Amino acid sequence: MNSKEVAISRTSTNSHVLIFPLQIQSSINSMLKFSEMLCLSGLHVTFLITEYNHERLVRCTNIESRLEGFSGFSFETISDGLPQDNPWSAEQFQEMIVSLQAMAETYLRERLCSSSFITCVVVDTLLYYAADIANEIGIPVMHCPTISPACLWIYFCIPKIIEAGEFRYEGSDLNKLVSSVQGMDDIIRICDLPYLGPGDHTNNENWKAVLLETQCLPRANGLILNSFDDLEPPILNLLRHQCPNLYCIGPIHQHYKTTIVDEAGNMKRPPTTYSNNLWEEDMGCFKWLDQQEPKSVIYVSVGSLSMFKKEDFMELWHGLVSSEVKFLWSIRPGSVEGETFDHLQFLKEEQKGLSCIVGWVPQEQVLAHSSIGGFLTHSGWASTLESIVEGVPMICWAQYVDQQVTSRLVSEVWKIGLDMKGASLDREIVEKMVREVMVTRKEEFQSSAKQLSELAKGAVAKDGSSYGDMKRLVSDIKMLNLQASKHQSKT
Repeated sequence: MNSKEVAISRTSTNSHVLIFPLQIQSSINSMLKFSEMLCLSGLHVTFLITEYNHERLVRCTNIESRLEGFSGFSFETISDGLPQDNPWSAEQFQEMIVSLQAMAETYLRERLCSSSFITCVVVDTLLYYAADIANEIGIPVMHCPTISPACLWIYFCIPKIIEAGEFRYEGSDLNKLVSSVQGMDDIIRICDLPYLGPGDHTNNENWKAVLLETQCLPRANGLILNSFDDLEPPILNLLRHQCPNLYCIGPIHQHYKTTIVDEAGNMKRPPTTYSNNLWEEDMGCFKWLDQQEPKSVIYVSVGSLSMFKKEDFMELWHGLVSSEVKFLWSIRPGSVEGETFDHLQFLKEEQKGLSCIVGWVPQEQVLAHSSIGGFLTHSGWASTLESIVEGVPMICWAQYVDQQVTSRLVSEVWKIGLDMKGASLDREIVEKMVREVMVTRKEEFQSSAKQLSELAKGAVAKDGSSYGDMKRLVSDIKMLNLQASKHQSKT
């Protein structure tokens, strides 16, 4: 089928969006909520997911029964090309991306040329090849990156960073401020830049991928960001120069909660009856949390990809215990090298009620609990936004890519926590920072976090900036469909 025939076949009464997220927990979770928001606005959505992740969703959630009420929603699954026993940690991330591309390119080309019309494609920026295929066929593309806007802007500045010799290399002064990132030259140090691996950047696949991402963005029909105007206005203004049609619709998880309430205040979709988690949730923590004093517990989680070496794990545990602050620790199955959760049970016994160590938890609900007063986090963008919405200060132990940037913003721009970057996991540093956030500077951090929380909630409320951008996004997608109909009538 040629591009003219594809354009004709896309014509329909309902706009139809194909969503292809990055195949990790945070992106799948936020993009499923975004999909429901589109469906509630009268659009049809096809959600492209790997067979592996779809099986996990079905097994761990009520996703099928929950979404069957949407006649316009459907899953389509593809193989990721990896064995079922793949460890799925950050160390295997590049392997996952390469393998998925090999499987997805052929599938996407056939799918987008099929008679089942697609109005537009929404794709994670890292999956730039999907955008290239859609552009080639003549289908509009919108990008929705998993990373933070600040990190995305730094990606655009990488040629200047390389020219200035300010990227990380052996022997560089990691605390030196970076002068080649416009708008952040008094904030970002070399150690805060996204770490894309050692070696010559001209031969580094990660660097090449980042450059390809930024090259395809200005050609897109739109850039959808999980952020809000008041969170990082200078960065958003700079991004608009690269991508004028920008939709800032976040925090998506909070925006979804406002979308499922009608004008009379009735719930269209109860938000507490489901999750989009890829692991079975351990709900046992809530009974323990209910017994604790308000804002007395620090919640600890390092996300869906990070792996602990056993020695780092134990340093963190000793630091938490020494702080004498109660803690809830969510330990993802398989996240500690050489250990299983059963082997870690002795930690629970030693604490005798002073802590609660569990498996995977529903993080939004945990952060919203009244007893949570702090969050020791890997600084993933979704986790950061969830913490901001609930007004929970953070201790940031950043590991990868945009996490390095976000942890700096948390400590130096928003001033809602501390950045543990640059330090190996040392029990004394952990103890000091936990006490600082939860005891000595508690009121200061709580006050700053509360102010930012109010701005986040205001952005997605009716007439807020993110609310307006979401309405504009839906309208523009419908207009794309109308334009396809007009094109058909002329051909």
